[in-house]
Amino acid sequence: MISPVHVLRRYGAVLATLLIVFSMTDANAQTDPENTLLMELKDGQVVIALRPDLAPNHVKRIKELVRKKFYDGIVFHRVIEGFMAQTGDPTGTGTGGSGTKLKAEFSDEPHVRGTLSMARSSNPNSADSQFFIVFARARHLDGQYTVWGQVVEGMAHVSKIKRGDQSANGLVDDPDKMISLRVAADVK
Repeated sequence: MISPVHVLRRYGAVLATLLIVFSMTDANAQTDPENTLLMELKDGQVVIALRPDLAPNHVKRIKELVRKKFYDGIVFHRVIEGFMAQTGDPTGTGTGGSGTKLKAEFSDEPHVRGTLSMARSSNPNSADSQFFIVFARARHLDGQYTVWGQVVEGMAHVSKIKRGDQSANGLVDDPDKMISLRVAADVK
């Protein structure tokens, strides 16, 4: 017979992660359209709850870029199976950005399935416009990258983004793209 203590030890981290995600996502997305993004992908809409409580400057900058339609048509240039999908580079090469570097806003927020976090170089204060969405729990990213959002709906669509070549660090030939990215408050 399996004891309740054994079950908690084995599944406690998973349950805690689910509670964190559910507590901060659905309610925020439904009640705060100013802090909700709507991403259109080829397979459907993805709803993202922004986290200004974790990264106020990054959320502000992302919303500025979204309102300028900066992300419309930008490709997912690096996609690694079981890890993440990266986008936000207007050149599609992984080397471009908007031209504005952001100071890191690291937190203790875990990188769980659907977390949006800023891409950066080895310099912690080099995040610009590129970000990634994780496909699965990625503990090695915790406290090292700025978490600024969470997918609350449509992760199945994110999961269908075309994967890249494993031997080329996930670089994608003929990559999928974001059709559009909007602040929900701006959508009529």
